[in-house]
Amino acid sequence: MLYWEDIEIGKVSRFGSYPVTREEVIDFASKYDPQPFHLDDTAAAATHFGRLSASGWHTAAMAMRMMVDNMKENAQAGLGSPGLDRLQWKKPVYPGDTLRCESEVLSKRRSKNRPEMGIFKGVTRVYNQHDELVMEMESNGLIQVRDPQVSA
Repeated sequence: MLYWEDIEIGKVSRFGSYPVTREEVIDFASKYDPQPFHLDDTAAAATHFGRLSASGWHTAAMAMRMMVDNMKENAQAGLGSPGLDRLQWKKPVYPGDTLRCESEVLSKRRSKNRPEMGIFKGVTRVYNQHDELVMEMESNGLIQVRDPQVSA
């Protein structure tokens, strides 16, 4: 089990493989981001995307799935997240792409009010199969402290 004490600043983790399907792009967009370039080939062709593209929010959701799967495989004592500091969509994601992630730990600290909890800041980068950066986000994670009685 990975605890706050085990987190290494500067550590880079590479993980995930998520195939983007046309059906999932349209399904997600129809429910959550029903803009024409996420739903219709003809409408998408008339935009700067040039063809049907995934919603940026769908890209974030696919990245989240890869992150959670990675946490399960590598047994983390995670406690969720208080939020993102930055989220950028760098390039469109298209049906047929395969996404992967890289995460880097930027900093960590103990919670001032909750001694059983640590906080770490990281950046996650999402790449397509051509190693093109398609999304980047800086986020904060909460994780259990192994021994809250030991001072930071």
